[in-house]
Amino acid sequence: MSDIKSLDDLKSVVAGSAPVAAPVAPKTPQRDSLGRSYATGKRKDAVARVWVKPGSGKVVVNGKEMAVYFARPVLQMILKQPFTIANVEGQFDVFATVAGGGLSGQAGAVKHGISKALQLYEPALRGALKAAGFLTRDSRVVERKKYGKAKARKSFQFSKR
Repeated sequence: MSDIKSLDDLKSVVAGSAPVAAPVAPKTPQRDSLGRSYATGKRKDAVARVWVKPGSGKVVVNGKEMAVYFARPVLQMILKQPFTIANVEGQFDVFATVAGGGLSGQAGAVKHGISKALQLYEPALRGALKAAGFLTRDSRVVERKKYGKAKARKSFQFSKR
């Protein structure tokens, strides 16, 4: 080992050594025996189990068509967002079961599940979905009610007399 007495000596030693990079294994698609990818999506109190497979773009939620289960156009738009961002509209069929929460939370949970399942089916889509923020679980939930309060933070009306 050589004596290192200055910063220039240290730079030459560090520059002379080969950088050690961790081996990066190529991501492989995760599919079951039927060619589907599965993921769980969550939002507020809603939990969605989502299966994605190649198809014509049909989305079934709890045994009903998307337009029947999520009647509001805004909720349907939320479900279509992952496909639009990944440029795979009409290429995948989705089968989802969702429970808990309200319709808005359920739509968010299915969107989260679709995004995760798409990324597992085709790892190349991960960059676009992650940049759009669809792979991150939105951790905001309703705050619990505290004793001595009307709601979580609202107090009862104060009266001096």
